[in-house]
Amino acid sequence: MIETPQPTGAHDRPPAPLPLPRGGTGVRRGPLALLHRGPPGGRLRRRLLAALVAAALAVPVTGAARPEAVPAPVPPPLPPLRAATAASLAERYAATRGAIEAAMRTAAAAGHRGRAAMLRAMADPARHFLSFDGRDGGRAAEVFGDLVTADRIAVIVPGSGTGLDAYGLLRGGSMRLQRVIGGRGAVVAWLGYRTPSAVSLQALTPGRADEAALALRAFVRDLTRLRPAARISLLCHSYGSVLCGRAAPGLDVAGIVLYGSPGAGVDDAAAMRTRAAVWAGRGTGDWVADLPHTAVRLPFGTIGLGGDPLDPRFGARIFAAGDGGHSDYLNDGSPALANIARIVSGHAPAEVSRDS
Repeated sequence: MIETPQPTGAHDRPPAPLPLPRGGTGVRRGPLALLHRGPPGGRLRRRLLAALVAAALAVPVTGAARPEAVPAPVPPPLPPLRAATAASLAERYAATRGAIEAAMRTAAAAGHRGRAAMLRAMADPARHFLSFDGRDGGRAAEVFGDLVTADRIAVIVPGSGTGLDAYGLLRGGSMRLQRVIGGRGAVVAWLGYRTPSAVSLQALTPGRADEAALALRAFVRDLTRLRPAARISLLCHSYGSVLCGRAAPGLDVAGIVLYGSPGAGVDDAAAMRTRAAVWAGRGTGDWVADLPHTAVRLPFGTIGLGGDPLDPRFGARIFAAGDGGHSDYLNDGSPALANIARIVSGHAPAEVSRDS
């Protein structure tokens, strides 16, 4: 059921020395580039990965972005959303607004003026949230458009480094996509999981995705139950691709779109075990292209995020994404935005590329 998420736990220049930051057009360098350029031998790759892990654990990261420890109250439990009617959604939006206002007051009382101001904006009655939890970096599911009348719905799953203090990119992209797909389309910005820090070892493993897979499945299944006639698509950016890949089995969605993807946590599209059409696109300016696309199982866990969705062997349908960077896919006028909107609407991309 669509409820308040439970507690757990930028952007165009990838920071060093750790991998998979959330950002896009900067210099392509860092320890992972060694793996990309190195020999393909399995033993050497394992050694390099092990060295990377040791370095990631041992080397302090100066100035790394971390979620601000802002106190927030436990949000009140919300009853299941039984129907996607104007009345039931208005009731849900009002209840969630109350949780946001409570978090705003708590942040203000603790002296966190920036967070309080951001929450004040989120509590605007013109904004619509299906769920909200201000703890541990923040969780939210914001709706753009009208779920009551939408015949096509896109659920955007963001990547590493996304939280309430870095919510603007997710919100802006969601708004632009909804404008392009039109009045009969709705977009849900689903910040429903504890994303890895932009600079962390966790961004190199599928652990956070595995933690969140059940929550994403439950959300999509509830959305399908509420709007069974709507065409629902999952749009998965950056590390969000890993979560979508791990959550995909059994989901009744029309399409799964992987963009700016470092991997989907699986070897290929077949391993996602989904009937959905799997699409992939990458801007030519996205530094993610330089990452090694592999997964190595070590005694303490899996390192790496799986095969490259742009590799023909992965089996995804490829769409042209233009020349933008890691944060540019949903920018106004971008080929990626236009093509993603067409996929969400059930149309073929205007341009298909094999080398995007």
